[in-house]
Amino acid sequence: MLRVRIVTFNIAHGRGLSPIQGMTSRRHIRATLLKIAGLLAELKPDIVALQEIDEKSRWAGNFDHLELLREAGGFEYSVFGINNRRAGLLNLCYGNAILSRHPIMVSENIAFGRRKVGEKGFLFAEIDIHRRRLPVANMHLHYRSKVQRVRQVDRFLAYLQDKQRSRHLHWAVPPIVCGDLNNTHRASDATATLLSHLHDYGDYMLHPQEGGTFPSPMPSRRLDFIFMPPGATKVKSHIVRAFLSDHRPVVVDFELA
Repeated sequence: MLRVRIVTFNIAHGRGLSPIQGMTSRRHIRATLLKIAGLLAELKPDIVALQEIDEKSRWAGNFDHLELLREAGGFEYSVFGINNRRAGLLNLCYGNAILSRHPIMVSENIAFGRRKVGEKGFLFAEIDIHRRRLPVANMHLHYRSKVQRVRQVDRFLAYLQDKQRSRHLHWAVPPIVCGDLNNTHRASDATATLLSHLHDYGDYMLHPQEGGTFPSPMPSRRLDFIFMPPGATKVKSHIVRAFLSDHRPVVVDFELA
């Protein structure tokens, strides 16, 4: 059996607990990212799914956050999924990303729309872990609109159906799905919708099953999830008590046959 650890973490553009994006210095952002890299080095994950990470944005120091985390965290492989691009004086370039200690064989990014700021999307990758191809989808859903979240889930599911038809024979298990789903205070609309449809591919389990991930100082909401597919066994999860973002990271350990 092969033991694997995956982490999902919305790093809030490296601003830490600062409430306003763009009011944090490059030096502070870099220091925060180095602390995040240190936390990841301590957790020793095989795969990390990141949301709200910048490739080069003026409001986030104008440097590549993923490359800093990759080098400082000791990861050999990485891939960006950029959902927002804006040129000019107030340039932006950010979205989702994946860090991995194993080769990323295939990756594809899907943005849900065409906005230059605030756009969400998902990054799909196939990672080779000792000759087992592990599919991972890292998503970030609309933070305010339930209607938009459900539409975004539907689009992801349509994408997954196409993938299943063409590539499922190469996968060790159905896709692991993770990220920031932005559920509302009183409803688990996105997670419930996604989980009900993922059951078409087998008996998926949602992690974490209790506890909050947002806001990190005193979490009252659970926004960050990892959906574990059938074929992943001896699954354990926990939420990391960390104050390096307004979200707390989620860790899942599991075994592959």
